[in-house]
Amino acid sequence: MHRRRRTALALSAAIVAAAPVLTACGSEAHPGAAAVVGGQRITVAQLQSRVDEVRRAQRAAVADETQYQQAVARTGTLNRDTLHQMVLDRVLDRTARDEGVTVTPREVQQLRSGLEQQAGGAKALETAWLQQYGVPPQRLDDNLRLQVEAQKVAAKLHTDPSRPEFWNALSATSGKLGVDLNPRYGAWDVRKGGVAAKTPWLRDVSAPAAQQPA
Repeated sequence: MHRRRRTALALSAAIVAAAPVLTACGSEAHPGAAAVVGGQRITVAQLQSRVDEVRRAQRAAVADETQYQQAVARTGTLNRDTLHQMVLDRVLDRTARDEGVTVTPREVQQLRSGLEQQAGGAKALETAWLQQYGVPPQRLDDNLRLQVEAQKVAAKLHTDPSRPEFWNALSATSGKLGVDLNPRYGAWDVRKGGVAAKTPWLRDVSAPAAQQPA
């Protein structure tokens, strides 16, 4: 587990910038959809629900309105970033299925326990993930499952998440699935829009979570 905590999500900013592009062409062919991935809709309502979860968690985490408005200002592209993350998560899940990768609850709990130790407790970890990655507490285990999944997919490909081979696999999956974003949320590109920098499974979690750069 120590190696998994050390190596999972270890893309530097330079490597992210050089990663293969995962793009989507927007269209108006799917009314009410924020995106369509593999023929499955992510509705605007589903996206808004996820965004509202983050906003409620941010509001509960601060003492006054001024601090809340500061948190909102730091996450001004939350709608777009959340949708891009939802799409990227689906692409990763499909890649994992194609590679025969599964993740057990025990693996998720092992990673969480290690990160809690690094962060200084469960609450500190939840706060760090909310502030740095926009992950509300109720989504933390889901997010950690994706971290484990990314590492296991990379291992199956005899590489790691910092290598082009990993991104090539995601790009191939993206092409097979077909991804269509509503134009209001831009084009899907992991090198742009800040989503890559805010994806925990692309980050180095060897340092205490609360001390990682935002």
